[in-house]
Amino acid sequence: MPRTSRSIAIIIPARYGSSRFPGKPLAMISGRTMINRVWALARAVSGVDEVCVATDDERIANHVRNFGGHVVLTGEECTNGTERVLRASEMLATTPSVVLNLQGDAVLTPPWVIAALIDEMRRDPTVEIATAAVRMDKRSYEALRKAKGQGEVGGTTVTFDRRGNALYFSKSVIPFVRNDGLGDDAGILPVFRHIGLYSYRYETLRRYVSCEPGPLEHSEKLEQLRALEYGIPIRVVEVDYGGRTHWAVDTWDDLKRVETIIREEGDLLKT
Repeated sequence: MPRTSRSIAIIIPARYGSSRFPGKPLAMISGRTMINRVWALARAVSGVDEVCVATDDERIANHVRNFGGHVVLTGEECTNGTERVLRASEMLATTPSVVLNLQGDAVLTPPWVIAALIDEMRRDPTVEIATAAVRMDKRSYEALRKAKGQGEVGGTTVTFDRRGNALYFSKSVIPFVRNDGLGDDAGILPVFRHIGLYSYRYETLRRYVSCEPGPLEHSEKLEQLRALEYGIPIRVVEVDYGGRTHWAVDTWDDLKRVETIIREEGDLLKT
């Protein structure tokens, strides 16, 4: 195994064979490929020693090399993005002490949100995993609750203790807010929408991947519940998108929506 350093790496897992959106990392979004956009966001984060794309596909690898990015080819044995991130970490010349998993479709993730997780890992050496969440206002809360009532699966909420450590993640809207808690004098809602962005201590990432999925993960289809089931704490960092819209790309319709957001709000990075 390569020697472990005190370095910080952002690793971007990118898979070509998505069932819902084949070739998604190479899809064009407002003049640039998806993977190029995500790589540029990662590169804009200060204090990061390595930015690397992890893929099992030569088409993606060649494209990343062509725009000057660092890429590692991982095997097909990786069953999900987290396993691919671990494998890529092991393949780097020097194993980083902190690894941030930035999904290859996270094209609207502001660099300052990524930096907030890295800053938390630096600030508190006891943090093993950190993730991000945005506080919901009444309007966004009601919209999410309505969508859930209509059977939509997307959108995860999280609760956490006074130290910021996660209590639970759910596809349901948690905590339950009584109707009389939504009045004008109710104050700020304790409802946070989870952002699927994670930073890990390298050894914690290895431990996490070695654990078998438990009943909560199977039930909710949320990988992060595995950590909680095995007693691995997750620090939740409240972030502010600064008026920017959060949106992931799972389908062609999502891609068109992201292009609309970029037209209306402008690119996150100056080009």
